[in-house]
Amino acid sequence: MNKTYRDLIYRFQNQGIEESQSTGAILIGKAPHIAPEAWLNTLYPPLSKNDVQALEKELGMEIPIDYKKFLLDVSNGLDILVGTFCLDGLRRNYKRSTDESRQPFSIITANIRERPRNAADYHFFIGGYDWDGSYLYIDKRTSTVHYCDRDDATSLFQWETFEQMLISELKRIYSLFDERGRKIDEDLYTTPIKR
Repeated sequence: MNKTYRDLIYRFQNQGIEESQSTGAILIGKAPHIAPEAWLNTLYPPLSKNDVQALEKELGMEIPIDYKKFLLDVSNGLDILVGTFCLDGLRRNYKRSTDESRQPFSIITANIRERPRNAADYHFFIGGYDWDGSYLYIDKRTSTVHYCDRDDATSLFQWETFEQMLISELKRIYSLFDERGRKIDEDLYTTPIKR
């Protein structure tokens, strides 16, 4: 994992780090102000090449190279500030115990089951925001990353690369929270733009 990603993802490590016994997820920043077993950030074990191939087969499409590299080298998805910002990945099961549930949101959902209208076949959905359920997708023709409504894939904001999006979004979102992971203004949107 590159140092910039690591520094940003592990921002709350001074509040504790723990590994999930059943999923191998790295839980970063205990958040008792949210719930007794809440953690601010969750990093998942990277996928194997076989996992990625199986996921692409299930999706019926190739995963864009920048996101595939993230899944293989960094994390199988990501959960930042208890779902404020999430990147999707391979969800292995839907067991409901606290430890077993520490998995990414399924990348299948937005790409197949709940694909927004106007989504082109070259749009690959990678995650989103809990503020309003909005999505992020990669345009496979250009590798640009776009922010869109949960029901409509019309681009509302864009970044030139996946790396640019991830770094800038982590920094922007962290600026909305204090050093303990508490939101500074509960009424302020956490999406890239006000809508």
